[in-house]
Amino acid sequence: MSKDSIFNVSVTTADGNERKLQDYEGKVLFIVNVASKCGFTSQYEQLESVYQKYKSQGFEILAFPSNDFGGQEPGTVEEIVEFCQVNYGVSFEVFDKVHAGEEDTHPLFKQLTALGDPIKWNFEKFLISRDGELIERYGSRIKPDDDQVIKAIEAALGQ
Repeated sequence: MSKDSIFNVSVTTADGNERKLQDYEGKVLFIVNVASKCGFTSQYEQLESVYQKYKSQGFEILAFPSNDFGGQEPGTVEEIVEFCQVNYGVSFEVFDKVHAGEEDTHPLFKQLTALGDPIKWNFEKFLISRDGELIERYGSRIKPDDDQVIKAIEAALGQ
């Protein structure tokens, strides 16, 4: 694993524990910056559906709430997790709030955007291969169950 591998990045779980993404090595990851009061918040429903369809094949969704874009994630992490579970039945992991914008950007999002543009809005999605390489990045308007996303997920899973 190279020094700049995504698997070397540490994140904070919703319950405040530190975790290295190395725990997910060998899985296909879909990393999303999320917000509860955004016009794209309904994408939680599609995210959960995609997660249920592919989780048994080594697919994980990692959601990172951020209040950086339009102040659309003002709540505490506990409120966010409850909102996701109650309103969308979310069973994938929702992490602690991070900065995904240009100021004080979390190391994970710095790495994900190192070769491209900074994140512009909530619900940008990053598909990561089993070996930690960025496969594709999808903007906010592209739904998680869009045909191009599903084809890329299935290809990454080896289907």
